[in-house]
Amino acid sequence: MSEKNHRMPGRLATALGWASLGMGVVQLAAPGAISRLSGIDDSPWADKAIRFVGVRELLHAAALLGTRRPAPMTWTRVAGDAMDLTMLGRAVANRDGDRRRRAAAATVAVAGIALADFYTAMRANRSMPGAGPEATTNLRAAVTVNRPRREAYEFWRTLENLPRFMIHLESVESIGGGYSHWQVRGPAHKVIEWDAEIIEDREDQLIAWRSIEGATVRNSGWVRFTDAPGGRGTEVRVRIDYEAPAGRLGLAFARLMGEHPEQQVRDDLRRFKQVIETGEVTRSEGSPEGTRAQRQLFQRLAQPVR
Repeated sequence: MSEKNHRMPGRLATALGWASLGMGVVQLAAPGAISRLSGIDDSPWADKAIRFVGVRELLHAAALLGTRRPAPMTWTRVAGDAMDLTMLGRAVANRDGDRRRRAAAATVAVAGIALADFYTAMRANRSMPGAGPEATTNLRAAVTVNRPRREAYEFWRTLENLPRFMIHLESVESIGGGYSHWQVRGPAHKVIEWDAEIIEDREDQLIAWRSIEGATVRNSGWVRFTDAPGGRGTEVRVRIDYEAPAGRLGLAFARLMGEHPEQQVRDDLRRFKQVIETGEVTRSEGSPEGTRAQRQLFQRLAQPVR
């Protein structure tokens, strides 16, 4: 990395520190104006929430401007952005008319700031000595389904069924010889593709796989089927070894945003239980996308059909 590129994250972080200082001062000096711009001025806790965010921004400014290496401290702003997006998401879901439009505009603005913070933090991560571009994480999850072991195994072994309950999967196509082609919806709606092979297949017991050499997303894992105690159906246990291109700090940010891979796997298994027991994913007017992790930020109270 050139000296110019090495210094860039620090310069960006310093600029974000001054931005935090400015936003903190404004939020503490004029909380009413900020709450009106954000569409939350109808809430009794609006002024307190804005002042709290203002104090937090001043703390970000102190962390970023008060150190010789400010770039790694940008992760404090990333965490704050996640909190703000959660609050604004609820504000959008619970309001109508002009206030909803103002809250939506504020959400877009904060999302833009969050991208700048995340970009700076990731640049800082790459510029740190010994920082690798990838990190491996091990995911485990389990669920009990009220179906016989054979039925659960056969449903999962038909790989084309997987997109029915794995929300990020666009498609899985068996291409013969134990190989399959996967398409996944990644960040910013980018479609990521790779091929995988089944390396162990024990009927009614175990399916193990791994991505082939050169895959965009390197992963491996297994799903195991065992009889649940007391004849209560089947226990389905999953393990996935997954290499995240953004590194461990990227995984931490994804966890804050409700899209950590472990959260996704747990949600997928809940949907698997719903699909194999009822034939469909349970949805409601208040949660139209089912149990997709990211959409939990925007859940609302269900309303009667008008």
